[in-house]
Amino acid sequence: MRRGEITEESVLKAIEEHDDMGREEFLSHYGFRKAQSYVLVHQGREYDSKAIAGVAHKWAQGEALPADGFSGGKDHAAAWLRGLGFTVREVKNPDWVWDEVILACDLVASNGWHQLDADDQKVQELSELLQLLPFHGEDVRGEKFRDRSNVARKTADIATGHPDHEGKAAKGGATDRRVLREFLERPEEMAQAARLIRAQLATGEALAGTPADGEPDEEYEAPEGRLLMRRHQARERDRKLRKRKIDSVLGKGGTLACEVCGFDYQAVYGERGAGYVECHHVVPLHVAGEGTTKLADLALICANCHRMIHRKAPWPTPAELREAVEGRRGTGSGGAG
Repeated sequence: MRRGEITEESVLKAIEEHDDMGREEFLSHYGFRKAQSYVLVHQGREYDSKAIAGVAHKWAQGEALPADGFSGGKDHAAAWLRGLGFTVREVKNPDWVWDEVILACDLVASNGWHQLDADDQKVQELSELLQLLPFHGEDVRGEKFRDRSNVARKTADIATGHPDHEGKAAKGGATDRRVLREFLERPEEMAQAARLIRAQLATGEALAGTPADGEPDEEYEAPEGRLLMRRHQARERDRKLRKRKIDSVLGKGGTLACEVCGFDYQAVYGERGAGYVECHHVVPLHVAGEGTTKLADLALICANCHRMIHRKAPWPTPAELREAVEGRRGTGSGGAG
């Protein structure tokens, strides 16, 4: 018997058998437990993924695969089912991402750094808001995805992690601690970031996406989070704005050398580098807020310096990074560009 060769038809047969027998009898009859990691979602109903895959094996191969017959770990059955085009969802909800924690931390800060109860109206409002964020697909959202109790627990993680909290801290994650540190070091900026995220969700802009090409690099540590980082990058990639900035510099007799390290693409690469330089929006979105971008808000910099600015919060301005580069050159430690 060749294990793993199940088909769409055999899965549908297993689902039909499950519906005829009922969940409890089906699981008991074939020796499976309730799903702990993944469920199969079919026509609005949830099924224990491993049990369905095991019984589908009976319909495809003549013998059911037992619970301990899956050699690929806890996601083995889920991978089979997904490979056949079925929707499989994690039972455990996904970890909170930076933007979600920003909103939760902002709520706790507005509550005097005290946790909130699940029946608090503000918790309900945040729960509804978090469910609009585009970071987690439907296939990984459990039944209790960011519900009141889940949000209330997160406020406890943040509140008990505050340095002024007396008593035992709740079990929070690394992202909770990092966002909390950002709020303590830059409270006004982080509160502004939370307001801007809420504004994007209210207008539907976050759901519609941005003109930015792709998602932000995971290495970037923007204090504002991914949504606002996407907006920030969209500003920098605005071709019309970039062209206007370049034309302005050239029109005044300047060159397209990097404003940080002085690297000139044309000087190094010749004709291939002519007219090329990257455009950086000097003031982060969480500081500047929404508004009209002026040419004075933009800096022309090379790819290396652009990446170094965005690599880790807090972002240095081009002038601050230039000072650091010149300081390194002064000590003979090498240059940039």
